[in-house]
Amino acid sequence: MDTQNFKFLLDQNFLWASCLWGAVASGYCVYGMKQRSLIPFLGGFVMTVMSFIGPNAAVMSLVCLVAVVAVWWLMKQGY
Repeated sequence: MDTQNFKFLLDQNFLWASCLWGAVASGYCVYGMKQRSLIPFLGGFVMTVMSFIGPNAAVMSLVCLVAVVAVWWLMKQGY
């Protein structure tokens, strides 16, 4: 097995970003389940998926920030 393919898993920035966005995502998912609200739950799900499969820390953080803003905007619109 070539270790070059798994080099991104050892990147410190990727690990910290994954930890941060995974924690935020779990909060969104728990909030969505407790309040029976689909929008925060889906936002948390998107962030959870990105914290696992994001290609690097920058893309992961960008997608997660977009998800946070989208959840905020949709909840403000009354969804």
